[in-house]
Amino acid sequence: MLLRRPKLHLLPDLLPSWAQCRGVFHLGKAGSASELRAARGTWQWREFAVFLRPEVQHTPFTARLLQKGAVMRQERQQSLGWRSPVPEVMGILLGDVQGAGQQPITFLRQVTAISTYPRLLDHPALPLDAKQRAREILANCAGNSIGAYTEPEGIGAVRHSVAQYLEQRDGGVPADPNNVYLMNGTSNAMSIIFNLLIDRSRSRRTGLLVPVPCGEVSWHTISMLGGVVLPYHLDAEQGWEVTAQELRRVVEEGRGHCQPMALCVTNPGIPTGHVMSRRCMEHVIRFAVDEGLLILAKEGHPSDIYSGSCQQQTFKKVLSEMGPKYAGVLELVSFNSVSSGHIGESGARGCFMEVLNMSPAVQMYIGLMLAAFDSASVTAQIAIDVATRPPQPGHPSYPLFQAEKRESLRMLAEQARLTEGMLNTIPGISCAVINSGTFAFPRIELPDGAREAAEAMNLRLDTFYSHRLLMDTGCLLAPGGDFGLQDGPWHFRMNFLLPLDKLKLTLEKIMEFHRKFMAEFS
Repeated sequence: MLLRRPKLHLLPDLLPSWAQCRGVFHLGKAGSASELRAARGTWQWREFAVFLRPEVQHTPFTARLLQKGAVMRQERQQSLGWRSPVPEVMGILLGDVQGAGQQPITFLRQVTAISTYPRLLDHPALPLDAKQRAREILANCAGNSIGAYTEPEGIGAVRHSVAQYLEQRDGGVPADPNNVYLMNGTSNAMSIIFNLLIDRSRSRRTGLLVPVPCGEVSWHTISMLGGVVLPYHLDAEQGWEVTAQELRRVVEEGRGHCQPMALCVTNPGIPTGHVMSRRCMEHVIRFAVDEGLLILAKEGHPSDIYSGSCQQQTFKKVLSEMGPKYAGVLELVSFNSVSSGHIGESGARGCFMEVLNMSPAVQMYIGLMLAAFDSASVTAQIAIDVATRPPQPGHPSYPLFQAEKRESLRMLAEQARLTEGMLNTIPGISCAVINSGTFAFPRIELPDGAREAAEAMNLRLDTFYSHRLLMDTGCLLAPGGDFGLQDGPWHFRMNFLLPLDKLKLTLEKIMEFHRKFMAEFS
């Protein structure tokens, strides 16, 4: 449990000493600083990768596909444009809603613009509520400037806004601004908690339960920090739910070689788009309390649900309704991002984190780590403020904000329905209902005949499929193995954020490629 005294002598041992650096760059030879500088650009310098830690070298193949896609885009631009032999790269890999064409929320842009350039406070075309919000933000910044440092935990007024939002979201369950932290993205926020949990000085390594499938960042970060990933499998046949039996199996097996400390959950699921049922959430909470585990919950905005058949609930709300036996005991950390849904500010890298039932000593260390490494940018905090305190009825910006929000969610729902519908018409591909998020995660049947070709390239079968798809059609998507599904059944992840005409064209390309791939290797 996190109630023990945490240790913060964690990050320095990730950094190699000067002697190690000298040995790495000179392939084990002694040398001076001048020799090291002279080695830059030579074969000695390029051999550095041989000496990297295995956790660094074993990056997900998705990252390599991204690099290959960038090279293909550059080659196409430098050749003949639409007549180029290099196919146009269709960016369906990342969940970047504005990068794919979604329009930003006008009120957020106005508040950001005024806060960045305060002379706009005198501009008659900008609404009064946007000006007032910018004044409030600037009044809480040192020197009335967003260029100044803020408190490590985030601007106090914004944290207060987030706490009010959380209390309203959870039906009146109290939220304390002192338990709220503003961060530069969910991945960085989770890294802070991983750093507190993972103690590399102990003989028994720290284990963290991670769902399969799950975003590849958590796996990679835990391994980089010296922790042990304990994968638990979601049941695709039951809507990607998790069972207490599966969690118990993983913990019992994990205790043979590590000390399980935390249980990671994602709701709605990434990349599956499923929404956890209340029954499943209660199972997870009971299990975590029984086993003394901290829950790390990555959660989405409740309004960003595309299916009327389900409703997202938060772990904090469910926990509060389970009585003091659980509500007063379970340590919970909840992560919320402004990168997707109707806000869609991926580039802002805004995330807010709420901790519950955590030792004050541990919270003090969270603040210290934020001060040292990862205090949120002010533009990220502005995005968080608008996401959690949007214009209200009667405000000048309210009608436009509501119209933009409705249109964004309507378009996301339409894109999701088109994607799952067309994928389900392809023989050998099946896609579950997408309830939330920005991704589809269809299951694909791949012929055994392709295994030999995949093994010749030292690739998994799904990775070989994704690589061939990129090279033949320009469609850039992620193989399911990068999310923990190493040995099948096979999946791939794609976003559905392109404009409808381009999305339909992309799905038709996938359909034609899959037909040819099956014919070639069957």
